[in-house]
Amino acid sequence: MDTSLGTLFLLLGVLLALSGFFSGSETAMMALNKYRLRHRAEQGHRGARIAARLLERPDRLIGVILLGNNFVNIASASVSSIIAIHLLGEAGLFLSTVILTVVVLIFSELAPKTLAATYPERLAFVAAPVLRPLLLVFYPLVVAINAVANTLLHALRLTQGPARTSLSEEELRTVIVEESALLSTRRQRMLLNVFELSRVTVEDVMVPRTEMATINIDADWQEILAQFRASPHTRFPVYRRDPDHIVGVIHGKDLLQLNDMEGEPSRETIAGLVREPYFIPATTPLQDQLIQFQRRRQHLGLVVDEYGDVVGLVTLEDILEEIVGEIQDEHDLPMRGIRPQKDGSLLVDAQIEVRDLNRQLGWDLPTDGPRTLAGLVIEELEAIPSENTSLKVGGHPMEVVKTRQQTVTVVRVYPDDAERGWVD
Repeated sequence: MDTSLGTLFLLLGVLLALSGFFSGSETAMMALNKYRLRHRAEQGHRGARIAARLLERPDRLIGVILLGNNFVNIASASVSSIIAIHLLGEAGLFLSTVILTVVVLIFSELAPKTLAATYPERLAFVAAPVLRPLLLVFYPLVVAINAVANTLLHALRLTQGPARTSLSEEELRTVIVEESALLSTRRQRMLLNVFELSRVTVEDVMVPRTEMATINIDADWQEILAQFRASPHTRFPVYRRDPDHIVGVIHGKDLLQLNDMEGEPSRETIAGLVREPYFIPATTPLQDQLIQFQRRRQHLGLVVDEYGDVVGLVTLEDILEEIVGEIQDEHDLPMRGIRPQKDGSLLVDAQIEVRDLNRQLGWDLPTDGPRTLAGLVIEELEAIPSENTSLKVGGHPMEVVKTRQQTVTVVRVYPDDAERGWVD
């Protein structure tokens, strides 16, 4: 009797362990990240390759798991009943049912599934090589059971088409944000900025017409060289008669080559260096413009409004900065248009674009309204402010320092408004 009971208890323990294996395997396989699984499989991980093959037909995978799980659970109930009868007689059946239910719930369901949900790859990659041969052995039975189940679902009109496997843009954003522990803040910001390219237009990042560095092609050679040397840029829009009459673009490298030649070049020679201008509609999304720059092998385009007038220019660097952040060279100031003060405040050129200010200070001022800080201040006050006017924009305290005619020219901002007594 003792040997028989020992064997039965051992058999019951094995069956409960198998039940936990099947329960945990189901959760682990279903919880796998399909993109990470595909990556691991392509790297040659054996368990990942087998798991990927099994998940190609999830109905069959679930079928073999449920078949095994139900079989061992029913066997466990039978063995526990035999043990109860041996120990307590017929009266022990009810008690064995209660005890077995608690044991199965804790040790064969809750614990394995919780563990599998926490470490899906570890369990799935171990379980997959076991489940695969089981599926091969019980393949006819699994197929028959699935056929009956699918027929029933079809009769009840509960079947659907194939599940959508691709991710939408917003879902990809969520994945990037939730996986922040695996990505540095900078990389995460760059990935999110890529999605913004379709929402931002050329007009949002262009250099305004009034700030463009241009060259008068009708000027003397020495004057042209002086204009080139006074600017940090390498490409220049070229105009004739007046700055509004843009006729093309000239590259600084070509000017330097002419300068190395003996004597001053003729106007015809200089004019021969002018390249055909590339015009861009102001409403073009940055995503499309980046592709166009790549296709045309262009680095600079002139932005035109709906009337065909040049309103600014945009460069390849301007678009790349929307992804990677500010790109500075030896000619750039640490913060363009921003002058740090001894008291910790910053004097800001009010014509700075809101997007540039956000990028340089790490702020989140609204960009769906005015393009410049001056416009943002005026919109907030709903009037042309006088000097020394204080306000808060986007939670940041500011003070109008200088105005000229009907606009704001200089604003003092405070990166840290702690204990300054500012009110909204």
